[in-house]
Amino acid sequence: MMKGEGVTMIRIITIDREFGSGGNVIAERVATRLGWKLWDQLLTDEIARRMDCDRRVVEEREERKDPAYYRLFKAFLRGSFEGSLNLPRLKMVDTDCVRQVAQQILVEIAEVGNCVIVGRGSAYFLGSRRDAFHVFIYAPFEDKVRRLQSSGKSEKEAIELAQTVDLDRAAFIKRYFKLDWPERHRFHLMVNSSLGDEVVVETMLGAIAEFEKQQSS
Repeated sequence: MMKGEGVTMIRIITIDREFGSGGNVIAERVATRLGWKLWDQLLTDEIARRMDCDRRVVEEREERKDPAYYRLFKAFLRGSFEGSLNLPRLKMVDTDCVRQVAQQILVEIAEVGNCVIVGRGSAYFLGSRRDAFHVFIYAPFEDKVRRLQSSGKSEKEAIELAQTVDLDRAAFIKRYFKLDWPERHRFHLMVNSSLGDEVVVETMLGAIAEFEKQQSS
């Protein structure tokens, strides 16, 4: 997938997802199939590095009720490993700072291309790029709970995460983009991961190939 003469080919895939739907696993498989760079945990690490953040602050916060803006901050960074609450080291910074740094990094990533980006508002930050293909992955609630349990969460933890994390993500998108999450018309493809991860991967790659074919004609 490269830029042909007179035709803009897909060089960027963004994957937004419901928490627990397996978007991170699917993103990794897609990146491996294409030989592209995966920006998931790597993106979170880069945000933390540029902000010179301290993990201990997050660990202390995890045991307390977060203020609203800090919950948004966590929702923005959480998602590298579905079901995990082990965020990268962070200082107590506000969500505005995170948004600004993330936007800068995402623009840089997009310019390089040949990348798969998981969440972090990438579908919205990069929504105007013609060389980007945006995917949203969802799943039935019970499937999300089962997947979170398989990652080591108790049933109670899995249910709570499946119920609350997406609310915080929606709040983040509403606050910074003034949109209701997920804004369906912004995605080229929305797919149910209960079909099976490999089926979703094949569906995505097939849809991208068909999209490129339409663009070339």
